[in-house]
Amino acid sequence: MTLDDKRMLRLQFLARVVRKECRHLESTDARLFGQPFTGERVRSLEEDPELAERVEAFVGRFGRLQDTLGDKLLPVLLTALGEKPGAVMDNLDRAERLDFLTSAEDWLAMRNLRNQMVHEYVEDPELLAGALTSGHALVPVLLAVAAAMLGEIERRGWAS
Repeated sequence: MTLDDKRMLRLQFLARVVRKECRHLESTDARLFGQPFTGERVRSLEEDPELAERVEAFVGRFGRLQDTLGDKLLPVLLTALGEKPGAVMDNLDRAERLDFLTSAEDWLAMRNLRNQMVHEYVEDPELLAGALTSGHALVPVLLAVAAAMLGEIERRGWAS
């Protein structure tokens, strides 16, 4: 199957973006989680602007990669594969069937976790510490989904 030029360029662009976002998330993850993230570290955010910026960078990069993969790259990739993209849950179910991700439900749970990292920290430092630690544990999952999708693009000769 040959993709039209516009779709091919979009697919290639998104693949480049995902590669970059993966590198940025890995880097931030390594710098933020060099030591366990605790409620005490959360409480120190106001006095430690560098740590606060790393937390913001981690949350932003985690969410951005998840959004790029699920909301942007996945529908374009499904179209390229001859699938008709639909609602988010339908797309995630197709991604699971294609072995891009292990569980559509786990993906949605990861999205809820991302929302918790963004919104809950002001009220409960322990909750944020737990959410960040859970997010850290899920970084390999996000990277594996990215690798699976990028691998499919490369196998088909669609990479730029």
